[in-house]
Amino acid sequence: MGPTILVFDSGLGGLTVLREIVRARPDARYVYVADDVFFPYGHHSEDEIVDRVVPLMGDMIAAHAPDLVVIACNTMSVSVMAHLRAAYSVPLVGTVPAIKPACAASKTKRVSVLGTKATVKREYTQALIRDHAQSCTVTLVGSPNLASLAEAALGGEIISDDDILDEIAPCFVPALDGGALRTDAVVLACTHYPLLLDRLVKLAPWPVTWIDPAPAIARRVVDLLGRASLLADDGGAEMLFTSGRRHALAEALMPFFGGRVPA
Repeated sequence: MGPTILVFDSGLGGLTVLREIVRARPDARYVYVADDVFFPYGHHSEDEIVDRVVPLMGDMIAAHAPDLVVIACNTMSVSVMAHLRAAYSVPLVGTVPAIKPACAASKTKRVSVLGTKATVKREYTQALIRDHAQSCTVTLVGSPNLASLAEAALGGEIISDDDILDEIAPCFVPALDGGALRTDAVVLACTHYPLLLDRLVKLAPWPVTWIDPAPAIARRVVDLLGRASLLADDGGAEMLFTSGRRHALAEALMPFFGGRVPA
């Protein structure tokens, strides 16, 4: 029997991380928890997030006995990981802005970080830039609405191109002289944003590399838990909302859970 992996996010964005982890460990049992009561996390202060998440995580660990917990939310991770590691012994994997790989990949050395307003203003994010930007110019873009737009789109609502473009336009910084040194990489520093990746690519004023942290998180999970047994069956899956509501998106959710229907 495979391990139990608990994936925690403010809403449905963590499904983009879950999808990659399931590919790497299809044998695991997955518990996906969406804290919809507190969504969107980007509208809360650091202290509010710590006060919310630390006791809630204790409840989830007691209820589900996970072998590993993935915090599939940048805003949560840059606010609360140190507090969680101090409080609980279960292995924890966070999601933080992928500034180091973005700066390493950028040819123009012009990188933008697209996240919630809370993520881009956290000291943790500033420290990542100081430590890993090297010679890159990093533009921080705090999007007020893109996470909510992504949730709405997954739920089947029609989201206009203009609404998305309003959120991403500040990421695209042209060269001062009209030359080639314009933004060429954008860090998706909110796990909701890859839900809209096809739209982001289409609406971009010019082509950029979009950096999704999910594959790196899946690799970290495998580092900690090892690879799946070739003989193991697929584990079970369930999806919980802190509000107690039932998920009503079974067909839309199945691809994220590796084809299984979450209970």
